[in-house]
Amino acid sequence: MPEITLILFDLNGVLYHYDREARIAHLSRLSGLPSDAIRTVIWGSGFEDTGDVGALDASGYLREFGKCIGYDLTESEWLAAQRVALIPIKASLALLPRLRSQVSCAVLTNNNFLIRQHFEILYPEAAALVGERKYFSAEFGTRKPNPEAYRRCASRLGVDPIKTLFIDDSPSNVAGAVEAGMLAYEYTDPSDLSSEFLRRGLLT
Repeated sequence: MPEITLILFDLNGVLYHYDREARIAHLSRLSGLPSDAIRTVIWGSGFEDTGDVGALDASGYLREFGKCIGYDLTESEWLAAQRVALIPIKASLALLPRLRSQVSCAVLTNNNFLIRQHFEILYPEAAALVGERKYFSAEFGTRKPNPEAYRRCASRLGVDPIKTLFIDDSPSNVAGAVEAGMLAYEYTDPSDLSSEFLRRGLLT
């Protein structure tokens, strides 16, 4: 079994519950646009993917988001809508401080530059644990599960992919990491993740 020196975590679905419907409902109350229409113009249209691959900078993303929903959304309003969707998975987060000292941890998430800009506000628990080791698909010009996203992240971190264990709740994202040369684990719940870490000798 290869020596693991880095654990690379997905954010939403692994370290945080992400309630998209709560976010949509909040945006609907702000804009007056029905929830189904918001779901279509943001997620059904491919707009969110455009942000994830870095085609828009932070201000451009916010501006175009507002145009999509027909409402001049402020940054604070956008943040508030995002925050209602995020709930920390405390048992998952609690595993990070228990990792052996030889193992570092980082985050790789499919997200836009506005999330990157406000990472510490939106994900304070993860920010306190990973420090500067936070990476966003927008930085790499491509998103998971494209193997290039993982390779570019590993290069930025200065780690060998084969010594990296990637954790994600999406089977396709896990497969992309394996194709990029990483070890990978499909997350289901904190208990199973803890068992996997113990099996690999990664916890103190």
